[in-house]
Amino acid sequence: MPQPNTALLIIDVQQGLFAKHTPIYKAGELLANINMLVRRAHEDGVPVFYIQHNSEKVLVKGSLDWHLHSALQPQRIDYIIHKQHGNAFEDTPLQAALQSKQVTRLVITGLVTHGCVKATCLGARQLGYEVLLVSDGHSNYSQDGGRLIDKWNQKLSTENCELKTASEVVFR
Repeated sequence: MPQPNTALLIIDVQQGLFAKHTPIYKAGELLANINMLVRRAHEDGVPVFYIQHNSEKVLVKGSLDWHLHSALQPQRIDYIIHKQHGNAFEDTPLQAALQSKQVTRLVITGLVTHGCVKATCLGARQLGYEVLLVSDGHSNYSQDGGRLIDKWNQKLSTENCELKTASEVVFR
């Protein structure tokens, strides 16, 4: 069965979030899963959107902390969207860019689970997108990292967000 027009969103996988006192939960696995998804998206001709947060206090635009994690290597064909709010759709060109590509389904990954990932999943659902949250493709820097991931996977699944592991995701 053909999939609807899909895009991959990678939310806030930025250097500064990996430099917190409490490390990103399963950081290596997270980065490997995201890179696998990016590779498969590129192979299938699916657009990839890297979302970068910035504010005046943390992840200051242009600072080392603001840059994408060095394990991520966006290509020229990829999109970079800058945001200042939790929801990647709020006050950004993301919605217009997705509409120009006739995207109706989003595969969502990134940081942090209970912040910008949650807010973007809910924002996407409010705008009518099909949302697939990669259950092992988001994380956080909490002492309760695994518990938070499980909690929000469950809660977001009740908000009509589909859950699949990175290895189960099919783009086309």
